[in-house]
Amino acid sequence: MLSRRPAEGTFTLTTDDGIHLDAVHLHARHPSELVIVVAHGFTGTWRSARFGNIMEILRGYGAVLSFQFRGHGRSGGGSTLGDREVLDVDAAVAHARELGYRQVALLGFSMGSAVVVRHAGLYGDVSAVAAVSGPSRWYYKGTASMRWVHRAVEWPMGRLVSRSLLRTRIADGGWTEEPVPPWRAAAMISPIPFLIVHGDRDRYFPLRHAYELYHAAGEPKELWIEKGVGHAEAGMTPPIVHRIGRWLGEHAKG
Repeated sequence: MLSRRPAEGTFTLTTDDGIHLDAVHLHARHPSELVIVVAHGFTGTWRSARFGNIMEILRGYGAVLSFQFRGHGRSGGGSTLGDREVLDVDAAVAHARELGYRQVALLGFSMGSAVVVRHAGLYGDVSAVAAVSGPSRWYYKGTASMRWVHRAVEWPMGRLVSRSLLRTRIADGGWTEEPVPPWRAAAMISPIPFLIVHGDRDRYFPLRHAYELYHAAGEPKELWIEKGVGHAEAGMTPPIVHRIGRWLGEHAKG
């Protein structure tokens, strides 16, 4: 077990490139050496009631550590839409290790899904990974919802709306080099246990994204197609979150 009970509550994470992130650490309901690092979707926040409900359920399976991605809410910097955000996840993983947790599992939603998949594939230092409603590749515009997202990112008026209404600031300049796509990162995750969860009513990314991630990944891996479920945090029901938490708890322990 943990040699000491780490502090609970809000704090500031600092990434390797100097971005300050608004973060939170919650104790597990029972003594645990597992912490679940939870990454929200684009324009999301751990401070929302919906996300808070998800974290409360996950506390039944391990401690929880979450944060606002760069460019979101109280965090500094600007959103790079899944590129530099891998440093945000890495800062959270490093902090979890500093707190004394032996097992660190990653759970990401939508953009957060793409980031945790890239982190697990590139860094390989976590115990289990769950990706919910994530894309398999970049630049996808095949649904009306994703075309609206691209307008919010690419058009000046869209950026203004994102900043003023959604509290999401987009970084200037775009990508200098395209990040490793999620499907390719998924192929690097093995032998870390990998779970892919996708709703069949996802308005952003159709099911082929989940299948592409699954087929690219090595074992051990699982794919859950959830009937009647929509996108990311908004599509989660308590039973699904319980199942994800149980899966992470079982597989992180090996």
